Amino acid sequence: MTAPDAEPTPSPSGLSDRDRALLALERRSWAGPGAKERVIREELGISPVRYFQLLNALIEDERALREDPVTVNRLRRLKAARRERR
Repeated sequence: MTAPDAEPTPSPSGLSDRDRALLALERRSWAGPGAKERVIREELGISPVRYFQLLNALIEDERALREDPVTVNRLRRLKAARRERR
């Protein structure tokens, strides 16, 4: 098993297994508070803070946009809206 922050071998799409797992987690809906954070720790083996750091970098990657345009565009819109509110 690779370390949580180790970059696994990329797939033909150019994204690593970890990157695709981050996007898959963002596509899911969550039952209540804390559920997402628990899954991040259990399934990905990283802290929620690290998860969001990786996710923010990932949504700027054009390979991620090609892999999952709906999720990436939604996350980009949310990020832009938060930035505008500040």
